[in-house]
Parts: sequence; structure tokens; C-alpha cells
Amino acid sequence: MTAHTWWLLLILTVAIAALIYLINSRLRVHPFVALILVSVGTGIAAGEPLAKLAGSIEEGAGGTLGDVGVTLALGAMLGRLLSDSGATDAIARSLVDRAEPRRLPWLVGAAAFVIGVPMFFEVGLIVLLPLIFSVARRLEGQGATKGSPYVLLGVPAIASLSTLHGMLPPHPGPLTAMTGLHADLGLTLGVGIVCAVPTVILAGPVYARWIAPRLVDVRPDAELVAQFAGAEREPAPAAPSASSTSSAPAASGPGARAGAAGPRRTGVPTGLAVAAVLVPVVLMLLRTLAETVMDESSGLGAALVFAGEPLVAMLAGFLFALGVTIAGSGRSGEETRASLTDSLKSIAAILLIIGGGGAFKQVLQDSGIGDAIASAAEGAHINLILLGWLIALLLSLTTGSATVGIVSATGIVAPLIGDGGGLEASLLVVAIGAGSIGLNYVNHAGFWLVKESFGMDLGQATKTQTAVQTLVSVFGLAMALLLSVFA
Repeated sequence: MTAHTWWLLLILTVAIAALIYLINSRLRVHPFVALILVSVGTGIAAGEPLAKLAGSIEEGAGGTLGDVGVTLALGAMLGRLLSDSGATDAIARSLVDRAEPRRLPWLVGAAAFVIGVPMFFEVGLIVLLPLIFSVARRLEGQGATKGSPYVLLGVPAIASLSTLHGMLPPHPGPLTAMTGLHADLGLTLGVGIVCAVPTVILAGPVYARWIAPRLVDVRPDAELVAQFAGAEREPAPAAPSASSTSSAPAASGPGARAGAAGPRRTGVPTGLAVAAVLVPVVLMLLRTLAETVMDESSGLGAALVFAGEPLVAMLAGFLFALGVTIAGSGRSGEETRASLTDSLKSIAAILLIIGGGGAFKQVLQDSGIGDAIASAAEGAHINLILLGWLIALLLSLTTGSATVGIVSATGIVAPLIGDGGGLEASLLVVAIGAGSIGLNYVNHAGFWLVKESFGMDLGQATKTQTAVQTLVSVFGLAMALLLSVFA
């Protein structure tokens, strides 16, 4: 550890503090702008030549968006197609209809797990609210549960959606971390699922059974329940438009945005709806299988590897969903195109933040700060998985953005992983994603969405949204550390 190394680490510390200040101060600088400003300042302070600095920023932002951007756009459109057609509602209801009350938290969690594959946390929750509210109202009328049935069913949905959003590709955070750490896609999916399943069980149905009797008074506004769940149990209500989620705290709650929700049936068979969700995941797993067991000269193997590329897999899933939903829902081409266009608006800010994070990562690497991080970590003997999780947790907490937490943590720890690949890189992706969703509080939009949707006060929202996502974060880390024994 030379004096220059300490100087570079000091620059990194100041850069992180500056990033937090710019985003959280009265200036309220957009995270993308803050990341670019910090990248420029960091490069200059670290002594990177000015002629090279602009190239570093362009290379980092462009390279990251090139890997992630198109895949993310296709995923957003896939989720919107399934939501607008009512296919996701069909998936959810097929799992919970005619089920025993004691099984409902598990089945809602399973429905959220399937639906959460192509959807962001906020979008998935909005899609599931009609199901949660209608089933909870039925349980409430029967007196079949202790405590609030809305908490009993809402907590498993929150656990599943947040776990998938933070820990599994093709969600933007894990996909960005996977790209930055050069982790293997199929291996990351495999270990992500292994880590996700016990995490969802413990933070979802198990925690719901404990917390629901302690939050007896939680009940959404009656008008909001009517808007989402309708006057009767059947016919099945439509899922609200994906555009009803906002990246800003929803102080008015979704009720103000749910006026269009009403009874609607979907013509999309449940089996085809499930297939549309799972097509990208299956193709990605087949790619890994082909790379593992097939000869490099195999034509079938080459085709499976190509089909399993994230961009190609998401395109295949999108085209399958497009055909299924147009045929089943009877929507016009103009309506579908308008809906898809609208779905892209919701991810514009996320794409910019990911690009800014890529620029920050590249500047850290080109300025020599990455090597300084590696030197310090080697001397301190810090567990890499724990370090990645902790950095993502602190940055997400202080900036209010899980995306900022993931992309910044990835840039900081990337030099420590070398060329990437292997089990350790995949577990690090999972750990960083898990860290980014912990301690979700008032500076996160998801906190306000849950609070206003379920009619909670701040304390109740803390015991549900904040507690559940923190449990997901801790259990995800624990599973990653457990699996690292085999790395």
C-alpha cells in the first residue's frame, strides 16, 4: 500500500460521498447526471489524462448499455404485453382459485415468482393488487385468518417480486452486474434460483404468518379495493396498465391512477401465458447446457448458444408473447403499438442510470483506482461477496436507488474478480443484487407504493416493505456465502 494507493482510495471515498450528496441534497440532481459529474471529477482527481477521460466515459456508458439496454427494453415490452392482455392475471388466479386459506400465502408468492420474471417490482405489484385485494376481501368476510389478510397475502408478493428484481437476470440490476463482472449467464441464473427459493419462502409466507397477526388494522381504502378488485369476486379484474407505476414516490397512492381498472377476462390460455414468461429463462438455461455438454463444432450447440444470448432470448420471449396476446386478447395493432411505446418510457431513466454507472466503472478502471481497491482488499482480507453486498446496501440506502447501488458496487468490486467467470462471479452478482434491495425506506419509490396501496402508516410500512426487503437482502447474502464454500 503506497502513498499513491491511499490517495486513490481517498478519491474514491470522496467520490462516493459526492454522489450521495448530489442525489440527496436540496439540489436533487438526477442520478444519471450525478454519476457523470462524479466520473469526470474522479478521473481528473486521479490524474487520468483529459484526452482519455472522455473516451473512458463514452466507452463505459456505451459498452454497458450495449450489453443491457436492448435486453431491458425487450423485457419491459414483454411484461407490458402480458399485463395488458390479462395473461398475468390468468397465471395468478389459476394458482389461487379454489385453494385452502392456509395455502394462499404460498400460492400468491408462487404467482408473484412467475410473474416477476419479466417485470419490475413496482409493475409486478400493481399487476397483482387485483388478485391480492379480491382474495383478501374473501378471507376477511369469512374470518379465515388471524390478523390482516392483506398483509398475509401482500408480504409473499413483495418478497417474491423484490427477490427476482434484485437477484435474477434478466432484470436490469443483476444483468448489469453480470455484464460488469463477466459472470456466466446460465450459472448466474442457476445459483440465483437456488438462492432465491429459500429466500422467498422465509421472507414471504413464513414472515407473513408471523407479522399478519401483529398488523390487524391494515386494510386498504374501501374505494381503492373496489377499484382494483371490483364489486364481486368474478369476473376477474384487469391488471392496471404498467404505466401506472412511477419512479417518484406515489404520495397519492395507486388509487388515483387505477380508475381504469375494471372487470375483464383474458382470452390467453394460462399455459401459453406461463410459457411466454418462461421462454427467455429456458433459452438461457439451454445455452448453458449446450456449452457444458455439447461439442464446440455441433451445429445444434451453436444454435442453442445463440438462442440463449440474453438479447436473443428476450426477443424470442417477446415475439412469442406478442403472438399469443394479440391472438388471445383481440387488441388492435394500433393499441398494442401504443402500449409498447408507453412501456419504454418507464425504463428511460433506468437506462440512463445504468449508462452513468458504466461510465463510473470505466473511469475507476482506467484511472488506476480499481487496482488500488484490489490492493486494499487483498491486504485487508475482506470477503468479496460480503464486500459487494455491503457496498450495494449502503449506496442503495443513501441514494434511494437500487440501480445506483448495483452499478456503483459493480464498478468498485469488478477489479477484484479479475477476468470474471466461475461460481464466485455469479455469487457476487447475487450478493450485490441482494444488497441493493435491503433497508428499503422512505427514499425509495417502492416503499411509498406499498404504503399507499395497503393503507399503512409509516410504522406498518416499515414492518412490511422495509422488513421484507431487508430479510430478502440478508437471506440472499447468507445463501450466497453458503454456496461460496463450493467456489
